[in-house]
Amino acid sequence: MVVGRAMNWVIAVETAALFLVVGFWMLKRTNGQDGPLPPLHSPRLVVEKAAHRLTVYDGGRAVKTYRVAVGGGRGDKVRQGDRCTPEGRFRICLKNPDSKYVLSLGLDYPNQEDAARGLRDGLITRGQHDAIVEAVRRGGQPPWDTPLGGEIMIHGCGAGRDWTQGCVAMEDDEIRELYAAVEVGTPVEVFP
Repeated sequence: MVVGRAMNWVIAVETAALFLVVGFWMLKRTNGQDGPLPPLHSPRLVVEKAAHRLTVYDGGRAVKTYRVAVGGGRGDKVRQGDRCTPEGRFRICLKNPDSKYVLSLGLDYPNQEDAARGLRDGLITRGQHDAIVEAVRRGGQPPWDTPLGGEIMIHGCGAGRDWTQGCVAMEDDEIRELYAAVEVGTPVEVFP
């Protein structure tokens, strides 16, 4: 009789554990974390530099996370050549299917805040400031040839270590998936 109750208890515990494992697996699958990127209706990308993570949101819901590499410099991007990945709010301003880094999504860095800082600190001229502000205001690509730097991309060629000049690098199959899912104008937030 005692053995029978003990056996029932073991079966109940094993069944509960199985339901927990299956439940967590199903929850993760429905969040899209393991499967392909689902169709996006209101996409937004969030890059966390210190965590080496790019998360794709659809509205307020995280649907997929990728491991990424960032620039070899530390902190926010200030100028051309500092190897830092810029921090702040950006938008995808172009899609490059002919990138030497598999595929690439260009960010509208420098943005208005970067231009204001660059003008204040004497890094760029009033004309360069105004050209950046106007390009970003109309949703286009800002000048990438100022002392602030530019041509910051989300691209392929590997996420193993921080190796870029300021870009966000992903594994090749993952940039192919992301590139197909987002459009010009998609918001991108980059955090330290």
